[in-house]
Amino acid sequence: MGLTEQIPFLAKQERLTFARCGITDPVSLADYIAHGGYKGLQRALTMTPEAIVEEVTQSGLRGRGGAGFPTGIKWKTVQNAPADQKYIVCNADEGDSGTYADRMIMEGDPFVLIEGMTIAGMAVGATKGYIYCRSEYPHAFKTMERAIAVATENGYLGENAAGSGKTFALEVRMGAGAYICGEETSLLESLEGKRGQIRFKPPLPAIQGLFGKPTVVNNVISLASVPVILDKGGEHYKNFGMGRSRGTLTIQLAGNIKYGGLVEKAFGLTLREAIYDFGGGTVTGRPVRAVQVGGPLGAYFPVSLLDTPLDYEAFAAKKGMLGHGGIVVFDDTVDLAAQARFAMEFCAIESCGKCTPCRIGSTRGVEVIDRIVANTERDKNLQVLDDLCELMLDGSLCALGGLTPYPVQSAVRHFPEDFAK
Repeated sequence: MGLTEQIPFLAKQERLTFARCGITDPVSLADYIAHGGYKGLQRALTMTPEAIVEEVTQSGLRGRGGAGFPTGIKWKTVQNAPADQKYIVCNADEGDSGTYADRMIMEGDPFVLIEGMTIAGMAVGATKGYIYCRSEYPHAFKTMERAIAVATENGYLGENAAGSGKTFALEVRMGAGAYICGEETSLLESLEGKRGQIRFKPPLPAIQGLFGKPTVVNNVISLASVPVILDKGGEHYKNFGMGRSRGTLTIQLAGNIKYGGLVEKAFGLTLREAIYDFGGGTVTGRPVRAVQVGGPLGAYFPVSLLDTPLDYEAFAAKKGMLGHGGIVVFDDTVDLAAQARFAMEFCAIESCGKCTPCRIGSTRGVEVIDRIVANTERDKNLQVLDDLCELMLDGSLCALGGLTPYPVQSAVRHFPEDFAK
């Protein structure tokens, strides 16, 4: 194998957020500090809260959970909201198929997440933070608990956190296995001890979030990227990437892929480069036929779209989404009609039930696809399916029902032959 840093899979990466993963002992604070840890917080403590938010804004960091919303704007909103109590909530409910970046950070470098959340707390005036971890991640949960205890024992959390004169305490909470709790308002409901259901927006969580107080809700990777931004400057981070997608993307290769794994690379890499240069093509050796990017609600891209750069706007222009960066590869044996049916079935099972387009639309969607595949009034039912998808897109309360049409419509658009057997 040779030296680790010379392995081609790793040598071609640009690791900013994951710089320490696999190098340090995850729960050794001394190890973390020896490898550049807490430099971002040290610099943040010399700055005003406004300057911290401005640095994050200048970096161009956007939500890595999938929505791609500018992190600085969210922080500024919470900073400006008057309240006696504010919260930082980390969304670690990583439920998308083919994704594991959040888990790798929590298990491999938990202190970077703690540092990022502490900086966020200092910036917006929050004194309490919660990490909402999915139930399927018991090792990540235990590692985060241990790291929080170590950070608290060493004065980096709690009263006078890191000698700042300010209080910031952290807790990690375990979810109960509901995909919908990856949506920020359902997550907050669950965190409050209620059933995980969507809240109407407005009010936004930044104004009325956890327990009705202003709350920053950010993904693990968003928060874990903050320390390097504060350490090396927003401009340094912004120099990576393309267009409005700045910094690095954590690509997670999965499915029928020869070399699965996490790749941290600046935005702008093409889908083809990710699959072939890093992933080595399919593990079966058969040709790639479809690629789903962005989890179970992401569009299916055919081979003709593999030269699309990994960039929020570039994917949106092709009626796709980057989401959390999960890439699931399929070879030429895949049945896209079955995959479209699965998308509707998944939505029906995981729907919180609050809105009709998602709850009923997904159930009807499964039935309509079954009729299409059975060649029962196929043309008529294809039109019904398209109308149903448009209704779900426009009428659903959140992204679960609102994005389920992406895999369905892309499968019909790019692979019509699979619906006409």
